[in-house]
Amino acid sequence: MTTQSSQSALPAGRRRREEAAQRPIASALPLDGSHVMSINESHERCAALGLSRIGSPDYTPIARSDFTITRERNRRLFAHAAPVMELLFEQIVKTQSMVVLTDAQGTILHSIGDEDFLEKAAKVALAPGVNWAECAKGTNGMGTALIDETAVLVHADEHFMHANHFLTCQAAPILDPRGNILGVLDVSGDRRGYHQHTMGLVKMSARMIENHWLNDDFRDALRLHFHARLEFIGTLMEGILAVDRDGRILGANRSALDLLGMSGAGLRMHTVASLLGTPIGSIVDACRTPLTAPLRVALPSGQAVHVQARCNWPLWQGGWEDAPATGPDASHSAAAATAAAMRAEKPEAPAAVEEPAAPAPTFARLQTGDAQIDAVIGKLKRVLNRDIPVLILGEAGSGKEMLARAIHRESRRASQPFLAVQCASVPEALLEAELFGYAEGVFPGARRQGAVGKIVQAWGGTLFLDEIGGLPAGLQARLLRVLQERRLTPLGAVQPIEVDVALIGATDRNPRELIENHSLREDLYYRLNGLAVRLPPLRERSDLMLLVKQILADECAGDAPSLAPEVSELLARYDWPGNLRQLAGVLHTAAVMAGNEPRVTREHLSDDFLEDASQRLAPAVEPAVPQPAAVRAGEAGAPAAVRAGGGTLEELEREMIRQAVDAADGNISVASKRLGISRNTIYRKLRWNNAA
Repeated sequence: MTTQSSQSALPAGRRRREEAAQRPIASALPLDGSHVMSINESHERCAALGLSRIGSPDYTPIARSDFTITRERNRRLFAHAAPVMELLFEQIVKTQSMVVLTDAQGTILHSIGDEDFLEKAAKVALAPGVNWAECAKGTNGMGTALIDETAVLVHADEHFMHANHFLTCQAAPILDPRGNILGVLDVSGDRRGYHQHTMGLVKMSARMIENHWLNDDFRDALRLHFHARLEFIGTLMEGILAVDRDGRILGANRSALDLLGMSGAGLRMHTVASLLGTPIGSIVDACRTPLTAPLRVALPSGQAVHVQARCNWPLWQGGWEDAPATGPDASHSAAAATAAAMRAEKPEAPAAVEEPAAPAPTFARLQTGDAQIDAVIGKLKRVLNRDIPVLILGEAGSGKEMLARAIHRESRRASQPFLAVQCASVPEALLEAELFGYAEGVFPGARRQGAVGKIVQAWGGTLFLDEIGGLPAGLQARLLRVLQERRLTPLGAVQPIEVDVALIGATDRNPRELIENHSLREDLYYRLNGLAVRLPPLRERSDLMLLVKQILADECAGDAPSLAPEVSELLARYDWPGNLRQLAGVLHTAAVMAGNEPRVTREHLSDDFLEDASQRLAPAVEPAVPQPAAVRAGEAGAPAAVRAGGGTLEELEREMIRQAVDAADGNISVASKRLGISRNTIYRKLRWNNAA
């Protein structure tokens, strides 16, 4: 009586510990009091729920449709966990065990195990679709781990239900980077096969899944890997923090929480600076090269840790957005670091065009035998790397951007970015932010941390502005100032940024006409026009068939098909209003349609192109000689062949055209006006004459 009275007077916590110590649960294992206490508390929960220790548990799996939904909801968890489960099973094979994965509600998603243990496991349904939450199956590794949110061992008669006493279960919860439970990884087996090292394998495997999840969640973020011992960086014991560009903590793995002694919620209240006592920019700068040793910093507790920065793009090729630099080179370093960091991001605006995967354009590749192209490239070579702006003139599709890329690739800036902006395709309201960037909080809907403009993103490289006549007048004035001062100030910012970029402009319109109708500032034109070169349209070039061969070779992985004679004639007589862009599109379709056939025929050309060609070629095949036009012109007399009464109509026509061109000193436009025929007709006639 006295003993009972004294026991009832004990504090509840101490009384439970003493009662737990007297119980014969798992007496064969060297377990501490906290473990026994945890099992005892679980048993109390099960008893409070009214679960029966001796009753027959319900091992019926959930309905097939419900399980399909559960599997689909946890597809990502399964994808990360399945290969890790295979590795874990290799470590415990032939131990009368199986590896089990559950979701956050305790429903088994996947299990693998020894065949000779499967029969026993079938009795307690350790199979997909069965729920092992503690409220359904009593104390067990999977269900109790979900309740305690920590690794749990439940051995033999520690299971609440007698039907499960033959099992030993070692389970660890799987947490996401914010500390939420995703599921449980468990190894269950015959209790006679218990091994104390199994728990260590389960914990390591769970952490491996968590690290995979974190790296997947924050694959575009900077990750800080740290540990108090240098040799542990790169192992499963390292802590990993995912941080944003402002140094805010986005997520962490389990090891990070353990090393820092914090919860996930508490950790996210910190920044890198408050947690490690060092700005994020300093850590990135210290880890810029892949061979640099990790940086040594101190935690708030005073403990020293080693930190290494990693991300999915090379840190050592650029910098990181951080607090404004100080000193005389502040704007230079800030601009270089910002531009390099932004190059890691995907461009948002459709105006920015990435480097194509096709063979890179070079001067040698562009020279395919046309004298006009050779002359253009000869001029460009003389001003290359001389800091002279280039203005490229030419019709739409004539290859202006291709030439700009070739200039960039042949220059000393080839290893730096090439950015192209179609000035006429971006709305005026967005074009200023697109080119010059903006600071944080400038206007609603913008990026919270601001954005870097294309001019700064092209730091050290080349910026190609196509259709410069599409620039609003206000932006032309800002651009002119940037080109003159080599500095710009983003929208809403105060600190100017130094600019180092080679500029190439282009337009398909006459610059003088743009200036006259006030579409282009005259002072900006003179600033852009260090050297103006004109690309001839495709109909004026003499290298059409060589271009065809080059394009077909690029389109076909193996031997390029040849052209049937009728196709060659059709392409040669067509006037190509869309120039090189149209030619490339026609040949791309033809190459796909031809497949592995050795020759491209008319059947491989698109119907739209054939219809357009039939209309455009109709005037050219008429056998009429435009003698009345020549007489009306009054400046080009009748050709000698006509006066002599000899030669075919085609010969007479070509002779008259040649004489008119000679009389106009080679000016095709003047000759076409005097003859009353189109320039295209003159080009075709002269081309065919030269080919003959």
